[in-house]
Amino acid sequence: MAGIMRGPQLARLLGDWHVRTHRRGPEYAALAAAVRGLLTDGRLALGVRLPAERELADALGISRTTVTAAYRTLRESGYLTSRRGAGSWTELPGGHRIGSGGMLIGTDDDGLDLNCATLPAPPQLMEAVTAASADLPPYLTRRAYQPTGIDALREVVAARFTARGLPTDADQIMITCGVQQAMDLLVRLFAAPGQRVLVEAPTYPNALTALAERRHRVLTYNLDAGGWDADLMLSTLRGASARLAYLIPDFHNPTGHLMPEGLRARLPAVAHSAGTELVIDESFADLRLDAGANPPPVAVYDRGARTITIGGMSKPFWGGLRIGWIRAPVPTIARLSALRVHVDMASPVLEQLIAVHLLHQADEIIAHRRHELRAQRDAMVAALRAELPQWRFHVPAGGLCLWIELDAPVSTALARAAVDLDLRIAPGPRFGVDGTFERFMRVPFVLPVPQVRDAVTRLAEARHRVERPLRRWSEHAVVA
Repeated sequence: MAGIMRGPQLARLLGDWHVRTHRRGPEYAALAAAVRGLLTDGRLALGVRLPAERELADALGISRTTVTAAYRTLRESGYLTSRRGAGSWTELPGGHRIGSGGMLIGTDDDGLDLNCATLPAPPQLMEAVTAASADLPPYLTRRAYQPTGIDALREVVAARFTARGLPTDADQIMITCGVQQAMDLLVRLFAAPGQRVLVEAPTYPNALTALAERRHRVLTYNLDAGGWDADLMLSTLRGASARLAYLIPDFHNPTGHLMPEGLRARLPAVAHSAGTELVIDESFADLRLDAGANPPPVAVYDRGARTITIGGMSKPFWGGLRIGWIRAPVPTIARLSALRVHVDMASPVLEQLIAVHLLHQADEIIAHRRHELRAQRDAMVAALRAELPQWRFHVPAGGLCLWIELDAPVSTALARAAVDLDLRIAPGPRFGVDGTFERFMRVPFVLPVPQVRDAVTRLAEARHRVERPLRRWSEHAVVA
């Protein structure tokens, strides 16, 4: 069970369902269609226990008979499963399975690539390479395999955590080959195949792929248009009985939401009381674009010092520099080190030395990144509002992408049509499970401003091309 949905919570998600759908048929059918739409759009998680019939009827101000009929319709169509005396849980026809939706691999052709939210290397990279090469000779006569990373880099990373209000020693840091490996190692350590892992929906696709490959049972908490509902998030965490929870509170990938401080402060205690290891992904934490400051790291609020934080160089610096890190209790780092020697032994020394030099210039590099990204984000927002005004989105205060609600569930078809226009983009279902998020699409604003505008023009043309076959199908259906 991913969580328990209370009547008022589901009523908020349903919104003006009666106005939008009741004209098309009986009230119970309209309610069933609205709940089904929440599931297929990814707004309502799979495995959630829905409110009791009377509770939902009271919350919606309708008769219990209507809710009973709606639930029956959902069960008959495969969107709900019930056990007498226990409740009803959401599902999708065919059962709950994790798709294989990792990210598409980019190419070196001349097309516009918005498939990956990644930036080109900063100008300081080549200087860092030169400086790192000069630092390399002392390491050439040492044992090359250091599973936790070289001391110089661990110390810099620890100092950056300390500067953010989270006192950290180098012994609490492990250097990894990117955030993806950090996640993989933690999953290997804490969750045996078949155990439950809780993630947000939508979420980072490669995290879903890592969990699927190890046959974990993935439970989801679904973000809404405003981000996290604190009470629902915490009740989901309590009820999930998950071995591990993987969350992205800082400019969430892909939605761009920033978790409020109040929820951050409550997460660690609730997770640990439920027996859940809390893994916080801070990959985007440095990329605040608007004025103000981020809330403190989640681990600041963990009195038991168990919360695990992962991050890396890929998003603020360069994806080609495969350097990530894990901040965890010293005993956990020791266990990860013992596990890692069976995976890849250690991260490359030269890349770690390059990372040391880039992190020493982090303030300058990140300030320039923010300036560029702010202009690119604003250009994309303006272009989308001009060319695709029917699309809806939240303008994030940071991060690298927009999470767009399309005007129809055509995300996969739109991504296919964009390929013919030399534009690569990841459709919404890659960020969810089993066909959800077809009405959504992640659009990174990582290209220079002229290319951002060009990409939106191509998206608008792709949407037009998708519309034509849809219109022909609709006309044929009416005639038939």
